[in-house]
Amino acid sequence: MRLLAAFLLAVIAAPALAQGSAPPAPYAYRQLDDPAQEAAAQELMETLRCLKCQSQSIADSDAPMAGDMRHQVRIRIAAGEQPEDVRAWLMQRYGDYVSYAPVVSARTWPLFVLPIVFLLTIAAVLWRRFGKGKV
Repeated sequence: MRLLAAFLLAVIAAPALAQGSAPPAPYAYRQLDDPAQEAAAQELMETLRCLKCQSQSIADSDAPMAGDMRHQVRIRIAAGEQPEDVRAWLMQRYGDYVSYAPVVSARTWPLFVLPIVFLLTIAAVLWRRFGKGKV
């Protein structure tokens, strides 16, 4: 009976132990010393989506994951990487969804082509219906 009680206590206490209270990444809330690098990092962070909030950029989000992503952006920009290289690294790590500026690829081309095809089809139907003058 004591063994069962100890097991249940361990199972109930496990979630509390799993919650970490680690401090945020150093560059999550601190800017870079070089204003040009900070401007490049800030511009990039405005175009990256917070994976937890989904409707905010990582520059605007207070989520811990967004803080970690801001830290990674600033560290990589400070190390001399170009913003597009940092974006490519984040997209490789988290997927295309992380970027507000999607790239045309084999998986995403229908998203760019189908609206144009749809509009052309609607225009053709309307032209056939109303474009021919009745004599």
